[in-house]
Amino acid sequence: MYDVLYDARWIGNHGIGRFAKELQKELPWMAPFESQRPPFHPFDPILLGAALLRRNPKLFFSPGYNSPLGWPGRFVFNLHDLNHLRVPENSSVAKRAYYEFIIKPACHRAAFVLTVSEYSKQQICAWAGISDDKIVNVGNGVGFPFEPDGQKYQPGFPYLIYVGSHKAHKNLPRLLKAYAISGLRSKVRLILTGNAEPVLRKIIEGLRLERDAIFAGDCRDEQLAALFRGSIALVFPSLYEGFGLPPVEAMACGVPVLTSNVCSLPEVVGDAGMLIDPHDVEAIANGMRRLVDDSDLRQTLCQKGLLRASQYTWRRTGAKAAAVLQAALSGTRVPEIVPADPARGQS
Repeated sequence: MYDVLYDARWIGNHGIGRFAKELQKELPWMAPFESQRPPFHPFDPILLGAALLRRNPKLFFSPGYNSPLGWPGRFVFNLHDLNHLRVPENSSVAKRAYYEFIIKPACHRAAFVLTVSEYSKQQICAWAGISDDKIVNVGNGVGFPFEPDGQKYQPGFPYLIYVGSHKAHKNLPRLLKAYAISGLRSKVRLILTGNAEPVLRKIIEGLRLERDAIFAGDCRDEQLAALFRGSIALVFPSLYEGFGLPPVEAMACGVPVLTSNVCSLPEVVGDAGMLIDPHDVEAIANGMRRLVDDSDLRQTLCQKGLLRASQYTWRRTGAKAAAVLQAALSGTRVPEIVPADPARGQS
């Protein structure tokens, strides 16, 4: 019998995937559960429950939002946010039904529910109707290669950078329009990770940004860190985040951050980032101009950002998660005191 069976299927190149990968490294004593079936398959809860009946672990732990049906044992899962309910463009009848009839009951059945910010914790508590001592904010972390020293991307021109997916809540149409009206095009370009979908390409053509908005494609962590280090600043005007890893990764690389004053982002960046209204195109444009033109502001934000980013380590997240898993195994409360952050560079 395994003590803790860990759903390693979530590991991948996305937010939950990074969380899953880093926790597996921090807690190597967990046994991985692997399957060709993705964890977000609509029938996964039933099939997962059947698999757990055969394997019979003492505890099942998922770093994502899936949970087993038909298995009476203990489990812990991580609900990062309520994106699929709060962002209409990312929602659907099927997704809302999954949350209502699978995830919400799982919040009540689980030994504990993990999440990654106080914002998400309060949102989930209110939505699911569970007490706040059952849901634990373990946060996110940042580590190598996201640090100030290292290779810088040097394309031969200065640039601002956006890092993340191109989903509707990432607010890229407003970002592109803000860049177009900012007056910065003659001296600064905008680099975006990923590849341009037809909708974005049409917006770029309409704004005549074909030369100025550049897509970097899919990037490995080392490439992403080099892109951060070479940039003037990260621009991340997202409409909804349960945490927001790119701002923390940028700060850890010594790069100033412009981001939104909504959801979890003010909690995550504190006073180390420039906060703007993500619905206000002119506010985004003005923030970009200030960061490009004011070197003293950039230096201040860089220093504050490095200090802020040092508070987010995967070792700390792993220690919090381990405390929750031990409490679930023993049937006790999660201890209130969690080990402090290790020294910078030891995460």
